[in-house]
Amino acid sequence: MPPRSCHRPLQRAAARVVARFERGRPILEKVLGPDHPHVATSLNNLALLYKAQGDYARAEPLHKRTLAIKEKALGPDHPHVATSLENLAMLYLAMGRVAEAAAFLDRAMK
Repeated sequence: MPPRSCHRPLQRAAARVVARFERGRPILEKVLGPDHPHVATSLNNLALLYKAQGDYARAEPLHKRTLAIKEKALGPDHPHVATSLENLAMLYLAMGRVAEAAAFLDRAMK
């Protein structure tokens, strides 16, 4: 395993990316509206970054909002909704919430 010092540049880069997403999100929501599918994509990307950093508490509400936007905009049977269900399930697995993960995976497979 590489020394911890090797991870610092990556952590700093990830923090810069998160900061850019957080700065850009309100602009995107203002221009497109809070329920636009592109807003959902941005929220999803930010949630995935938080999950990768182990910040599950910040990732969960973003994944939930992504799912809600996509279900509203695209309908519950759209493939992008299934992807959002899978992303939320993977987060719950990482959190050790296996029963909830299984429920979302079941929904994704229907």
